Amino acid sequence: MTPSTAERPQMPIEDFEDLVAVAPAHVRLEFVDGRVRTKDPLSVEDFEELERRAPETVRLEYINGKLEVKAMPDGNHSEIFWWLLEQCARHRPALRLHPERGVKTEAYRKGRAITDGFLVPKGHLRGHGNWSPSDGALMAVEITSHDRDTNQRDRIDKPVGYAEADIPVYLLIDRDNNTVVVYSEPKDGRYQQIVSHPWGTPVELPDPIGFTLDTEELKDYAD
Repeated sequence: MTPSTAERPQMPIEDFEDLVAVAPAHVRLEFVDGRVRTKDPLSVEDFEELERRAPETVRLEYINGKLEVKAMPDGNHSEIFWWLLEQCARHRPALRLHPERGVKTEAYRKGRAITDGFLVPKGHLRGHGNWSPSDGALMAVEITSHDRDTNQRDRIDKPVGYAEADIPVYLLIDRDNNTVVVYSEPKDGRYQQIVSHPWGTPVELPDPIGFTLDTEELKDYAD
């Protein structure tokens, strides 16, 4: 990761000001060192109200009881998602990989994460609101973005949140390390199996998914 990437703020100051303008009166926000923070503890209910009011250019998550901002995807990020979607559709046509799906995570469903991909059976999201329960999900997917919070969010916090929600597989497509990391067998809030594969090698997705990813194309999107 380059120094310029490490110092990239979560959002432009203009987006922060727009968010402040629509925030509930009792939710006090501040912009510190390029990050959005709340001045007071934030409940999940207050988070959901803030997220409903947020401008469409701002994507908010609630991770470990804290407000987080999810980076907007760049072109390579989008191409990688479509690469994965096509393979899922080819191997498991009875499933659907939904992009940017809000999911209830962590213990007691107290987290709110926007997955880059959410693999579920066709029709599974029928009747769901903004935040889907994790029940019946097969896989959560994150594709790292080049922002300074990626390490904590995608490699540390989200594996715990998805494991606590009993999502069978967490797939991390790591653009900083050019690897695909497969987390599986959630138990007691942790994934028991974590296997890392360099781009260009076959990646076996365990049950309940049960097919092998061809990752050769990912080399085209190395930054």
